[in-house]
Amino acid sequence: MKTLTLASLAFIIGSTAAMAGTPLVDYREQNQAHRIYNGVKSGEIKFPEFVKLLRGQAQIYRTEHRFKADGVVTPAERAQLYWMQTRQDFRIYNKKHN
Repeated sequence: MKTLTLASLAFIIGSTAAMAGTPLVDYREQNQAHRIYNGVKSGEIKFPEFVKLLRGQAQIYRTEHRFKADGVVTPAERAQLYWMQTRQDFRIYNKKHN
């Protein structure tokens, strides 16, 4: 189970780099995924917390793909992605420092 979720995290890290159109969103996704991975690796993030954070990352990833489906990410959509990622940043910080 752990290897499956770690593999899915690796997929998210790798696949976000290949997508174009929202470089800042992609950069933040990669940064967050690395922070989660490093937290798991160091023991700061336990497995149940990791699963919750991974679900949050996946939700951002799916939302980004839905916004990109029509070929254009509007400023309102970018703002929504920004706030989703900001909430996720807060969650990652809290899980690493609890």
